[in-house]
Amino acid sequence: MSTPTGRGRPGPTTPLRLEFPQSLAVYDDYAQAQKTVDFLSDEHFPVENCMIVGTDLKRIERITGRLTTGRVALAGAASGAWFGLFIGVVLTLFTDESAVATILSTVLFGALFFLIWSLLGYAMTRGQRDFQSVTQVVATRYEVLVEHKVASQARELLAGLPGALPDPFA
Repeated sequence: MSTPTGRGRPGPTTPLRLEFPQSLAVYDDYAQAQKTVDFLSDEHFPVENCMIVGTDLKRIERITGRLTTGRVALAGAASGAWFGLFIGVVLTLFTDESAVATILSTVLFGALFFLIWSLLGYAMTRGQRDFQSVTQVVATRYEVLVEHKVASQARELLAGLPGALPDPFA
């Protein structure tokens, strides 16, 4: 399906889609794929006909530390204190009471409430996950795709980029 682009020619229905994409090159890291598109842009190639697609996705989990009851309690109290501070500041906008007393009471109540809920949640895991981590999804390969009508022009230009190898199967 196509929609008018306002320039008298049909375009893809979403900006993250090409009508008939062809593979231009495949790289092991994003920087190489980005360098290819940048080179094409420098050569006045219509880069709106390009797309970089990350493939072969992997989920990476980096362990950042051991999770203990003390750390859970501290993190819960800190989160609750920040939340309580926010609520306290908002409440002071709508009340005539002492701003300091309102903010301090909401900070303390938030810290206590979040501390209890954090400890309850941690206790319910029964030690099945006693570590902290950060998770990220990354691609292991990056493919540069171009619209079919400009693929040959892109391949010719890419041949002039030192170190670039066009996809031999395209």
